[in-house]
Amino acid sequence: MEILETHRALLDRLLPDDEPAERTVRRGQFHHVVIGSDRVVCLPRTDAVASRLPDRAATLRTLAALDLGFRTPEPLCEGGGHEDAEEASEMPFLVLSRIPGAPLEPGALDDPLVADAVAEQYASLLAGLARAGTDETVRAALPRAPEGRWREFAADVRAELLPLMSGSGRRRAERELAALDTLPHLTCAVVHGDLGAENVLWEHTGGVPRLSGVVDWDEAGLGDPAEDLAAVGASYGRDFLGRVLARGDRPADGLAARVAAIRGTFALQQALSGYRDGDEEELAEGLAGYR
Repeated sequence: MEILETHRALLDRLLPDDEPAERTVRRGQFHHVVIGSDRVVCLPRTDAVASRLPDRAATLRTLAALDLGFRTPEPLCEGGGHEDAEEASEMPFLVLSRIPGAPLEPGALDDPLVADAVAEQYASLLAGLARAGTDETVRAALPRAPEGRWREFAADVRAELLPLMSGSGRRRAERELAALDTLPHLTCAVVHGDLGAENVLWEHTGGVPRLSGVVDWDEAGLGDPAEDLAAVGASYGRDFLGRVLARGDRPADGLAARVAAIRGTFALQQALSGYRDGDEEELAEGLAGYR
């Protein structure tokens, strides 16, 4: 991939134990992630994302200190973009420990026994995040979803994105935004913010996937656990989400409606982030169903 050549000197320094041909690249919503044998290098896709690297590192340090029941990446070093003469022109970066494992393969949950085992582990993952949300140290360290967040989001979409949509796209967006009006303001749990299938890693032992860890915590904070449940449903479908919910002990009042409303905003969230970060690819992908 082009990025491996563009930043060859930097990657040689940060991944000295890996030959260039052994490195792989994954394009995330906010970063290009270069994967080595035991560490990964996050290269921000835009200047706006680069400015958030220190906050991301701080969040990961907070998470690494917790007993969540699964692994999270640990910051190893960061740099670039400083006023220091030697580093001022260097690409900003964040180096993290690599979590072993891979996302589940398509069709992995077709076996009901596997689906049940994975659902049990997802329920434990979410329970760990809920417990962390009651830790005062965590609550002091992580950002909280602001009150009025969804009203502000709806106003921003109307102001910034609706002019970029077709007539039918605007009508669809208005239906999705209207569903946000009833969402309560909750900050009771640590929320990953992008708990899609690609960010949850598994290892296989005896044919049954075992949760290895969770990556890409860019949008982590204190919020409504329905956000992460919505991502699980978007990745694996309603039936699997039902398996996860059946294993949780969270209050059910209004949960299904909150999950559905939040899930309906995912493409708009992607588009708005892309618009504000100047990331044309993310903007186009998020608005694909609205044009």
